[in-house]
Amino acid sequence: MESVSKIRLWVLVEGRSIRSVARATGLSRNTIKKYLKDESPPSYQRQAPPVRHKLCNGFDLRLQELFDQDQKRPRRERRTAQKLYEQLVVEGYTGSYSPVQRFVRDLKRAGAGSGDAFIPLHFAAGDALQFDWSEERVVLGGVEQKI
Repeated sequence: MESVSKIRLWVLVEGRSIRSVARATGLSRNTIKKYLKDESPPSYQRQAPPVRHKLCNGFDLRLQELFDQDQKRPRRERRTAQKLYEQLVVEGYTGSYSPVQRFVRDLKRAGAGSGDAFIPLHFAAGDALQFDWSEERVVLGGVEQKI
């Protein structure tokens, strides 16, 4: 670390006092004494981020199935994360709501924008300003879907 070598230089070579080095660097006198005592520079280790646990006992696969079924339904008929959690509780899930909510949120983020069209708000001169707003629908397996 550059500041440790600078502190050692000022105190051991130039003969400055610990108090004057503390004023110059903004460090405490105890910290400067510690730096002068140690031969090796201090090292910092970054802590690993906390591990996010998925749903246990295989309910993550079931929740994935329920979410995929809902994606085939019209938007107004889709279940919320709370309703999916209640369905899992009926099937024997004993965990809390929070992991279910995080799992559903991650699934929604992964699929965000998959069927949505991007329509810019500003157009360059000469760009076409005509869009096709029509929707085509087809029934597959008894479920009506947009194409």
